[in-house]
Amino acid sequence: MYQVVPGGAGGTITDGMPIKKIDKDSRPLVGAGVIGAILVIAAVTAWCYYIASLRKADLLKTELLDLNKDGFLIRNQAGGIVLKMGFRSGTLDLDSCSKEGVILRCSHSFAGKVNFFIMTVKPKETVVCYRVRWEELESDRPVEHAMSYNESHWYGGAETAVQHWPIAISGQQAPKPFVTSDVYSNRHDFGGILERYWLSSNATAIKINDSVPFHLGWNDTEKTMYFQARYQDSPYKPAPGRPPFAELSYRVCVGPDVTSIHKVMVRRYFPKPNKVPAKEMFQHPIWSTWALHKTDINQEKFLTYAENIRKHGFNCSHLELDDRYTSQYGEFEFDTQKFPNASAMFQKLKADGFLVSLWTHPFVNYDSANFGPCVQKGLFVMEPTGQLPALVKWWNGIGGILDFTNPEARNWFTSHLRSLRHKYGVSSFKLDAGETNYLPWQFRTRVHLPDPSTFTRRYTEMAIPFNEHAELRSGYSSQNISCFFRLIDRDSVWGYELGLKSLIPTVLTISILGYQFILPDMIGGNAYPNRTDGNGKLPDRELYIRWLELSAFMPSMQFSIPPWEYDDEVVAIAQRFTELHETLVAPRVIELAGEVLDTGDPIIRPLWWIATSDETAYRVDSQFLIGDDLMVAPVLEPGKQERDIYLPAGRWKSYKGERFDNKEPIHLTDYPVDLDEIAYFEWVQ
Repeated sequence: MYQVVPGGAGGTITDGMPIKKIDKDSRPLVGAGVIGAILVIAAVTAWCYYIASLRKADLLKTELLDLNKDGFLIRNQAGGIVLKMGFRSGTLDLDSCSKEGVILRCSHSFAGKVNFFIMTVKPKETVVCYRVRWEELESDRPVEHAMSYNESHWYGGAETAVQHWPIAISGQQAPKPFVTSDVYSNRHDFGGILERYWLSSNATAIKINDSVPFHLGWNDTEKTMYFQARYQDSPYKPAPGRPPFAELSYRVCVGPDVTSIHKVMVRRYFPKPNKVPAKEMFQHPIWSTWALHKTDINQEKFLTYAENIRKHGFNCSHLELDDRYTSQYGEFEFDTQKFPNASAMFQKLKADGFLVSLWTHPFVNYDSANFGPCVQKGLFVMEPTGQLPALVKWWNGIGGILDFTNPEARNWFTSHLRSLRHKYGVSSFKLDAGETNYLPWQFRTRVHLPDPSTFTRRYTEMAIPFNEHAELRSGYSSQNISCFFRLIDRDSVWGYELGLKSLIPTVLTISILGYQFILPDMIGGNAYPNRTDGNGKLPDRELYIRWLELSAFMPSMQFSIPPWEYDDEVVAIAQRFTELHETLVAPRVIELAGEVLDTGDPIIRPLWWIATSDETAYRVDSQFLIGDDLMVAPVLEPGKQERDIYLPAGRWKSYKGERFDNKEPIHLTDYPVDLDEIAYFEWVQ
């Protein structure tokens, strides 16, 4: 027996329990036991964390979407990843996330409070949609998400100066305001027809909400598009009384194939026209004075132009009297020096069977007699204080721009157009401009505009009373205006920058954006100095002919430089193709135009519309479909009288009478197409 003596030597001796001293041989067993206990505890802890992680992983899944702190990815029904979205402006605190039914919600990022949620919606059995929203609650910092497009092909967005199909992203661009602009003058901006909608070849579609102060950027090295919401250094403004806290919200929908998902998106999210423009707009060409005469137009030249149309045996939906028939910009009376008897001119044209439309615009120049009265009545867009009109510069001078959020300005503008119709029998109007780049960077309107492009929408509404023959060149949420939308001015060149090759990609793009009544601008382009392939005055003859042939298969044709400016052969080719347009193309287009009112489906369609499983179809930018049963393949290269043609699977009959019954897509290499021909193929039932 031994005793324990607390305190060591010299301490008080007390009674205690006997303790056996551990010998050296027993110590390893004790150590092993301690380690074993630690391992057991560690295993239990790991198991608990594993179970918790499984629950968290389950929490952060909704349908085919997986969320993590840095972004999310979406899979299709087969398990393949169709979209990756990264959070560039912040990282989610996953511990703040919860799931209630179809809504996955998070309250914090590592930078502060946010309102983040993803809501799952199934509009159809084969379609899954996700509503995504990230709203900053404590800071005015931007919200930015990055979409990786990788190997997929994307379509939509906006008309651009250099247009490709599918979208071809090059270089790097920091996010910039996604608003309408005149891309003829500002070639690196987004165009006058624009929607916040993109569609991909892997059957995924994205629609950015209207409430977002939306900026778009990209990086071709990273294969990424940047979706950003911000108010700083931006033309977007928060609603009055609201802090400038950014919100990025959008819908992502995934379907079985690209055609099906696009149909779902159009039916759910796009306004549709409520009527079809006048049939003659589809059947017969429009004849404009612009490219031929520019501003050097007068009564004698206009009447001679009309006489020559009849003399050479052409039909006409209407004559378009372009810039400039008034003495000053912003006035509505004819310049009596150039048009000494406008009433007699209109009577003569009416007797000869012509309808006439007039060019107009939203500007009133400072030297116009109407400028002072418009200032006094407060009809212009104002500078930010609202005390003075904001002067703007446009291609014909400096002046005010009418505020189309102001009912008085709308009535003033419309009353002048109605007066022209009543006085002269004017059939309609070509409403030029309307893009936001003609607004000041800082401005005030009668009704607050959080999104500047809403100004474009308000301007396009001015065409509604005249829409059977009206023409617009800008549009934003304007698909229901029910008139023709014209591509921005084309240069008289062959290439993709506002040239002949840009026509099909641009028409396909704005068709996907929901604009189906399309005017592909003037045959041969506008013949602007230094932007014309040819002798300087006229576009190159071969270019003009190929442009004419392509235009004959568009919803409408528009001449300005007339074919008789060349030679009798060009006149004969033009007569043949305007007749072909009237007999073959127009009946199809008019039938499809009626269907647009219900479906919103494109009239001019990409090849993948009927070949969704064919990778090649997603890259073809020089062919198109009219409906599902007429495929067109124009020659778009100088000096060529042959071309390669991609023919989707099916039964086809060529314009030469050849028949193709191919169960798989085929390529017709070096298919001969003479200068006076265009290759087209009809579906055989």
